[in-house]
Amino acid sequence: MSKDEYGVLLYYKFASITDLNSLFSFYHSNCNSLGLLGRVRLSPNGVNVTVGGLLSALEKHIEAVKSNSLFQGTDFKLASSHHPLNDKVAVECGFTSLSIRVVKELVTFSSYPLLNPPEVSNAGRHLSAAEFHSVLQSARQLMKNGSPTDDKQLVLLDARNLYETRIGKFHAPSVETLDPGIRQYSDLPSWIDDNSELLRGKHVLMYCTGGIRCEMASAYIRSKGAGFENVFQLYGGIQRYLEQFPDGGFFRGKNFVFDHRISVGSSDTSIMGACLICGSSYDNYSSRCRCTHCRILVLVCDSCQIKSDAYVCELCQKHRMDFGSIPSVEDGELATVLDKNDLKTVCSDSKISSQLPSRNAPRKLRILCLHGFRQNASSFKGRSASLAKKLKSIAELVFIDAPHELPFIYQSCTEAKNSCAPPSGQHAPPPENCKRKYAWLVASDFGGKVEADWKIANQPFDPLQYQGQTDGFDVSLAYLKKMFSEQGPFDGILGFSQGAAMAALLCAQGDKLKGEIDLRFVILCSGFALPLADFGQKPINCPSLHIFGSDPGKDRQITSHTSRYLASRFEDGCSVIIEHEFGHIIPTRSPYMDNIKDFLRRFL
Repeated sequence: MSKDEYGVLLYYKFASITDLNSLFSFYHSNCNSLGLLGRVRLSPNGVNVTVGGLLSALEKHIEAVKSNSLFQGTDFKLASSHHPLNDKVAVECGFTSLSIRVVKELVTFSSYPLLNPPEVSNAGRHLSAAEFHSVLQSARQLMKNGSPTDDKQLVLLDARNLYETRIGKFHAPSVETLDPGIRQYSDLPSWIDDNSELLRGKHVLMYCTGGIRCEMASAYIRSKGAGFENVFQLYGGIQRYLEQFPDGGFFRGKNFVFDHRISVGSSDTSIMGACLICGSSYDNYSSRCRCTHCRILVLVCDSCQIKSDAYVCELCQKHRMDFGSIPSVEDGELATVLDKNDLKTVCSDSKISSQLPSRNAPRKLRILCLHGFRQNASSFKGRSASLAKKLKSIAELVFIDAPHELPFIYQSCTEAKNSCAPPSGQHAPPPENCKRKYAWLVASDFGGKVEADWKIANQPFDPLQYQGQTDGFDVSLAYLKKMFSEQGPFDGILGFSQGAAMAALLCAQGDKLKGEIDLRFVILCSGFALPLADFGQKPINCPSLHIFGSDPGKDRQITSHTSRYLASRFEDGCSVIIEHEFGHIIPTRSPYMDNIKDFLRRFL
């Protein structure tokens, strides 16, 4: 290699870093002085670096990093490449500037960012490229230190995203290969949870681009305990393997990389990928074509790009997010995506159109909003107008009525000064002229029938009535399953008062609702826990934001200690609490609004 050639350097290191400011200063000074461009991510748990520049400069950078004992044993992956062109690929991959950022996690392993990540110290055993190749070549061959010995117990697990696997992957005829087909790395834990029986009792060989994703994922698998101990990972990832086996070995196609090179192949020029639209052989992501809905990269050949710029990926088709009669991708057949004008026609329905982001805009979070007792979607939407307005750039709020319709009732004048009863000598307005009121949970004596006219309350309103509204959950659950099926997907639920109690009950159901009501988070405002069986079990494992009035506060309906108890039912590290000095409302002024936005941005 010529010292004047351009190159790319990748490396990561998991280590406890106590002085992030000092490390930040080092990278800022060193990379700028050497003219390096790319991404540097620093966290309390280590570093993850992808930078480009002259090979001579990259080698000087490596020597400077090695002088720090923190980086002992680091695998520096240095490769020559062409200089990045000043085009959208270089811009999108971050190779037109130097970006140094301090982050909480080197890689976002979970869609639940509030939960503790797995301990990397518990990661699977590293296998060199040669060892990895040897296992695939002869699955029965014995290796030292408890390596796989039975090909029937051996599985190969790809820890990368779907678009990466579409242009290249390992293929060993005698070994079962598992491709999770995920949009993003943070979806992998859920896939592992849902498919744990495919891994239990097996020897699992994992691989990814450069190794860092396998560190987290293998540790997560091993954290599941008995039956998940035997996890191995390709050290240095596909990149080191292709360096060791330039003909490709057991790897077919190209290795997708997250820099301006886009992909790196072997001497084998066979193409694994196929155009999403016409199905012809194609594996070039340089055009950066993306799914119109979820923004995942898709393969679209040059001729098909001329015909249309609106595409729907395999995953959106599979999960019916194609907004129209676009056939699913099944049995290896690739569907034809509608013309852009057809897509606009198909999306004329207001509900569907609201889910379709502009071509250049990131997808907003979709949040289902559950109103309180004796409210409705319209009134809750009105009360939440300020919240919706301030969240409009990151979230779409969807309001629905609860399934239990309540009768029109009022107190007599002797019961309450501010009675809603009709004035003396006058008749109450007919029910059809009044807005219906609903509930998620009702009292045990609720008859389920709405009275035809106004009804006087048989006793004063009880401020603790919510504690007795424990019936009707099954009806509401079935109703919400239907809403998720027809109007979903939703990223999370925002519940107010009784709506928050209902949302908490959904979270407590846990794995029972997987595939029907999948939640990445919940926001519980003036919430409370009901004395039902689900709340007597283990802590609830779902990221949650709890918003309620501080003690003593002015919330006369739900006391602060009641809402605080609900927050305590969620797993440690799984909940964020915002206390405010107002009443039975969702505050939208600073700093409360800033805190709400901070919580939601973790899921974008």
